[in-house]
Amino acid sequence: MDDVMQLGGSINLTGFRDVDGSSMVVLKKIIGNYAKRMSDISDKFESLSVTMKPVHGTEKSEKYEMHAKLMDNGKPFVSEVVDRNLFVAVDSVLKKIVNEIS
Repeated sequence: MDDVMQLGGSINLTGFRDVDGSSMVVLKKIIGNYAKRMSDISDKFESLSVTMKPVHGTEKSEKYEMHAKLMDNGKPFVSEVVDRNLFVAVDSVLKKIVNEIS
């Protein structure tokens, strides 16, 4: 029962079902900007997958575990981050991949 959302044709978001609408707008913008940057600097951008897993979910102090995977010309680039701030977690996990491929 994976809840997979697609952005464009090559970006998959998993685990974001419970994120509120206004936060999703910001997240889609962040992820879209990173995807564009990745496609500009990668050899052959194939797909980007971002998966979120809430961990240690006590009220008002959730931690977000983020996994990102870029497929570039058949080669996977992966990163993982855990942070209390959803936006920081997404930014950090994608920044790691950009740093790895540039």
